[in-house]
Parts: sequence; C-alpha cells; structure tokens
Amino acid sequence: MINLKVNNLRKHFGGLQVLKGVNFEINGPELIGLIGPNGAGKTTLTNILDGAIKPNSGTVYLNGERIDQYKPYQVALTGLGRTFQVTRSFRRMTVLENLYVPALAVGEEQNRAVVHNKAMEVLEFLTIDHLRNDFAQALSGGQQKLLELGRLLMLDPDVIVLDEPFAGVHPKLMEVIYEYIRRVNNDGKAIVIISHQMDAIFNLAKRLLVLNYGDMIADGPPDEVKNDPAVIEAYLGVDEDEKEEMAGAQ
Repeated sequence: MINLKVNNLRKHFGGLQVLKGVNFEINGPELIGLIGPNGAGKTTLTNILDGAIKPNSGTVYLNGERIDQYKPYQVALTGLGRTFQVTRSFRRMTVLENLYVPALAVGEEQNRAVVHNKAMEVLEFLTIDHLRNDFAQALSGGQQKLLELGRLLMLDPDVIVLDEPFAGVHPKLMEVIYEYIRRVNNDGKAIVIISHQMDAIFNLAKRLLVLNYGDMIADGPPDEVKNDPAVIEAYLGVDEDEKEEMAGAQ
C-alpha cells in the first residue's frame, strides 16, 4: 500500500522561515489538492519531496524508506515523481524519444523492445500516439503537459506531484487532462495537484491540504476546507479573484 509520511518539515533560507513544521500523510491512491496563497511554501515543499532541496529538519518517508536526503533521481527511482509548472521536455527530440529517456534511469536502455512497447502503451493511454514522431518543441502547452505526465508514467511511480498542470492550457484540453488525472489515479497512483485554479481543484481533489506562510492550516475534504474560517481568512482574503473563483465552485 502506498504510504508517504511527512514529519515536521522545516526549511529556512537565511532568516526567512519558509516551512514551519509541516506534517501530513498519504495512504493509498488518494487524489489531493495542495493549495495556498503565493509564498505559502508549496514550491519549497515540492522541492523537498522530490529531492531538489534538503530540509533543515524533519523527515519524509515513502513506503517505509526515508527519502528526504536522497538526490532527485534516487527519489524518482524510489517511487515519487513530479512535473514542473514550466514543462521541461527535450524540445529537439521527438515525443517518442522523450519517453525513452526515463529508461536510462532504470537501466532498461539495452532492452529497446521493452522500452519501445512501454512507451507506445503510455502514448496510447494518453491518446497522443499520433504525435510520437513530432518534435516536442512543436507541441501545444497542453500537449507538453501530457508529455511530461507520460515521462513520469514510464517510471511507474507510486506518488505523482503535478505542479500547476493546467497553467497555459486551453480550456478544452483542460477537460482532457482532468480525465487522464482521474484515470492515472484509478490505476492506483496517489496524485497531489498544486494549482491556483480552484475550479480544477474542486473538480478533481477528494482531499485538500492548505499551506499558509509555512504552516499547514487545513487538511480535509474540499467542502469542509473551503468553509474553514482559517482558510477563509488566510487564503481567500489574499486574492479577490481567487476568492470569487472558490465561491463559484461551491
């Protein structure tokens, strides 16, 4: 069973305390939204989870294995993968070649038939197999997001962290991405979505984690969280557009 346990994570940059003892746990294939105003600590938390930076104190365990001191490639091999707000494809390689790259991390580069078949399965799953010979730089923003998700699926992670997966995506393609996120979740993956788009979060997430200035101020079902006085005060009051958007999602 999937288990991600975050214990008392603290991180400071000089005199700036960014995370102030964050605790939460994921059990099984949960579909979670991680929200909070700008500067809440979401990016720092994500960078600690994937090994890009190290916490000053606290621990992260994935399926019983401590990963907070691992390098990013080690975290990925352990079973946690993430996407980026700005996609990071190999732009002068084809879509299919982009999916081959993760095989280098798991030592499957010698078995080309296995890698190719797996890549084709991922492309068909995401229904972008017709783009397999297109260069990544020719893809739309939404297609880039799907490609990045496809590269993660090549590593078969237990936990997937999606950083702003709807940013820059055409509204029609957003519905497509919603469906693939649900399909991946239904296939047994735990998914954490970081997004400022409240409609998307309430459309997808079954549980919300809310960060505010480094503190986890709420953790629960969306209907409960959006009525939490602490969330209303700390989160909704920051941006009137987001306040109206969340109100409209009710």
